[in-house]
Amino acid sequence: MKPSIREKLSLIGVSMDLGAGTPGVSLGPAALRYAGVVKRLEKIGYQVEDKGDIVADRKAVSTTPDTNLKNLDEVVRVNTELCRSVDQEMAAGRFPLVIGGDHSIAIGTIAGVLQHKKNLGIIWIDAHGDMNTPETSPSGNIHGMPLAVSLGMGHEKLTAIGGKESKVDPRNVALIGCRDLDAGEREVLKKLGITVFTMHEIDKWGMTIVMEKAIEIATDGTDGFHVSFDVDSLDPAYIQGTGTRVPGGLTFRESNLGLELIAQTGKMVSAEFVEVNPLIDNKNQTAQAAVTLMGSLLGEWLI
Repeated sequence: MKPSIREKLSLIGVSMDLGAGTPGVSLGPAALRYAGVVKRLEKIGYQVEDKGDIVADRKAVSTTPDTNLKNLDEVVRVNTELCRSVDQEMAAGRFPLVIGGDHSIAIGTIAGVLQHKKNLGIIWIDAHGDMNTPETSPSGNIHGMPLAVSLGMGHEKLTAIGGKESKVDPRNVALIGCRDLDAGEREVLKKLGITVFTMHEIDKWGMTIVMEKAIEIATDGTDGFHVSFDVDSLDPAYIQGTGTRVPGGLTFRESNLGLELIAQTGKMVSAEFVEVNPLIDNKNQTAQAAVTLMGSLLGEWLI
């Protein structure tokens, strides 16, 4: 995407780590702002309106009877508010860029986009599949479930956000960079026929071919596509400030290239960047890298 396609952009922060196992990603939006995300986007040419943060209430930390899900009710509340916010910004003709926050916020982001794009493609860039359900999750952390919820699977309080009828078709979903999948996730991904580009495919074919294939999947009969970028998709050599690091990931250059290829399509309708954790970072380097990647995704060219 470039400003010539949609010049008005809304930055929506979500200060929440209740869906994750490691505290600290609630500070991600602040770290990204400190790293200069607004100035960078304005320099590209966007009219940026910073909507501030949706803030989770840590006093609401709780368990829910009859489920292993952690902090379910507060995660539902935050995502319901995020769904409304994304819906409102899109109704106003603005591009929603959501910054988190743990990856459970993708539930609200995608639900909000689906109010306007009924046939939505998804490009999910992540070390993990995020396809767990309460039955398969080994941890109960909801940040491992948002893609499954967006496909209509999971706890009814989560799948109800945005309306149970507003869900994504698995045929239009592509995962990139996966290298850590739970057994239950592997089973459901195969059952649904979702395309997963692991690091094996990236090493074998290169990022250009992988991203071209992913874009083809996400645009096949859709009204555009959403990009969900988890910073743990990068190798820990490049990204330290995130809670679920997995060796053998994307290089910084591969990530930039892939996002630049997305920008060139002009078919992206929304995006989010998640899991920046400044508490375990080194001099805010992860947030700085993420801001650079946002620039690549949103049409920043050297010449």
